[in-house]
Amino acid sequence: MPHTHWLLLLLAGLLVLSPSQPAQEPDNPSNGTSRELSQWNISGYEIAPSNADFAFRLYHLIASPNSGQNVFFSPLSISTALAMLSMGAGGDTQTQILEGLCFNLTTLSLPQIHEGFRFVQHMIGRPATDLRVHVGNALILSQDLQLLPEFVNATEASYNSKVLRTNFGDTEATIQLINNYVKEKTHGKIRDLVRALSPDIRMVLVNYIFFQGLWKKPFPSAATFDQDFYVDDSTVVKLPMMLQTQQEHWFLEDKHVPCVVLRMDYKSNDAVAFFILPHRGKMQEVEQVLSPDMLIRWNRLLQNRYFYRKVKLQFPKFSISNSYALDEILPDLGFQDLFTPRADFSHINKEEKLQLSKVFHKATLDVNEVGMEAAASTVVLTTFFSAQRKTPVLTFNRPFLVVIYSSNTQSILFMGKVVNPKA
Repeated sequence: MPHTHWLLLLLAGLLVLSPSQPAQEPDNPSNGTSRELSQWNISGYEIAPSNADFAFRLYHLIASPNSGQNVFFSPLSISTALAMLSMGAGGDTQTQILEGLCFNLTTLSLPQIHEGFRFVQHMIGRPATDLRVHVGNALILSQDLQLLPEFVNATEASYNSKVLRTNFGDTEATIQLINNYVKEKTHGKIRDLVRALSPDIRMVLVNYIFFQGLWKKPFPSAATFDQDFYVDDSTVVKLPMMLQTQQEHWFLEDKHVPCVVLRMDYKSNDAVAFFILPHRGKMQEVEQVLSPDMLIRWNRLLQNRYFYRKVKLQFPKFSISNSYALDEILPDLGFQDLFTPRADFSHINKEEKLQLSKVFHKATLDVNEVGMEAAASTVVLTTFFSAQRKTPVLTFNRPFLVVIYSSNTQSILFMGKVVNPKA
């Protein structure tokens, strides 16, 4: 019986709002014919509902036992890496991965799924002025591990994966190789993704996503001031609060859900940020109804000119980082066999019995006056809408939710909950 060797899946997400260098104008999004591009578009939008379902299911699973902690992750990074891994899986393992990602395999074919991910990665990675998004995948292989050509070709074609060779027996050198690679691809924002490795690991799959955007309406740095942020009934922290007094923004007070929703636009129209501020003590109530349909509803409402109004906006300047061992979470989403000897990765290599050991994900979120970067209470009454003739005030000085949304692919890049910006 072949000896079991291990696979490792690493995912890094980074969201940053800060100054960036001007980029070149986007190239033609397709190197093929218009017919091929049309098919690409269809596949790309067809996977969007499944990706959204997976994102919210994962959010609820992560947030439920961590109600008092920050939550931030990139669902697109995780689903992309798992979809790429499915190309090396066979039989029930492949089905389990794709169904765990919320795909209905009776209505969406395997080629459509992988073409959809290829479209999404290509579209969000196109050069654009004032917006930088880098997404990619890498296979770190043992020096003597031979992959099936079909797997290498398929992952390269659909996921633009890169292949790096290493000696896993030298764990220190391998850890440095992986961490340096991810650090470089996320512009230094994701560091020390891996701290320890088992020498019997044979292959590591890495996915990274880096996002850097500039606010369409930046905050004046001179107006930033220190203010209290009410984490919970007994915890108050002091942090820089950014201020805008005369700008117009898209925002609404939901009549059916106890929250205010603010849409912040980037200079590039390819992405937007939604910030959901629950009323005092209503975070759990808002989280209970948080879903793809609710996001679609808010997005639709915030395209109505009625909700584009002048507001006095106070928003925290902060940075948070979260790490997750997804191998402890994914089985509850239907990936029951993925980390057991029953897993079938025979489409990667037929000579060795490969088994998935760990899935690491790390994401960071930086928000400042000019924009956002990611690689993702006892309160006085601070959100209120006074008489119509007065400028409404919106102050984010208690826990809130965040969703970073790619408009041109209808994909959720990052999502999370900011409970304590200083944690």
